[in-house]
Amino acid sequence: MSTLLLLNPNTSAEVSALLERHAAPVAQAAGLRLAVATARFGPRYITGEAGAAVAGHAALDAYAAHVQARGRPAAVLLACFGDPGLFALRATAGVPVLGLAEASMLAAARHGPFVVVTGGAAWVPMLQRLATLLPLPAPLLGVQAVHRSGGEMAADPAGAVELLHAAAREALQRWPAARTVLLGGAGLAGLAAPLAGRLPCPVLDNLQEALHAGVAAAQPLAQTPSRAPEPGPWVGLSPELSAWLQPG
Repeated sequence: MSTLLLLNPNTSAEVSALLERHAAPVAQAAGLRLAVATARFGPRYITGEAGAAVAGHAALDAYAAHVQARGRPAAVLLACFGDPGLFALRATAGVPVLGLAEASMLAAARHGPFVVVTGGAAWVPMLQRLATLLPLPAPLLGVQAVHRSGGEMAADPAGAVELLHAAAREALQRWPAARTVLLGGAGLAGLAAPLAGRLPCPVLDNLQEALHAGVAAAQPLAQTPSRAPEPGPWVGLSPELSAWLQPG
């Protein structure tokens, strides 16, 4: 049975458990084994540029540790709506690697122009920058942030739903051409469903949208990319990551 690895570059075990709970039924229905890896160092939940930079390293480290302990998966879904370390993982993993933000933004854009609602003001310019790098078939019109982080909302889903509802309404007033609202953030997994029918357009769950791409990438006939090892020399890396970056 092929394995889809859900890689959380935050150190929050609670967010990993949330992601696993929502992703497991999708993987099972597709005939896949779901594995979950959590960063071994870095922020509990990424809230800005520095956290994202550290999380990129942590994502590489977590992948190398997973491969050493459990073998290489069929595909990886990098489960942070910001995709820290995505391109480095793609270059070195030797399997298809999907980013939560990239995959879910592409899915949202297929419906037409869209807006993102997320947690934390620092993410607004970061996500706008990311969107400019993606071949979106329709534009991201804007990013609306609430004052609580995704991790805080994951810990209080009932309160988060009302915050997200108010933010989504404001976003649709600011960008009335939006066809969908995309909830962006690993900690927001599962919070789109309670908003269904409360807004004049569909609300999309970033995890569920990205999982479709992850499932397709993990199928046996999916193309396997080549690895681009970087032998260094390196200083201060974990033994697992140092070994993984070597050729062979």
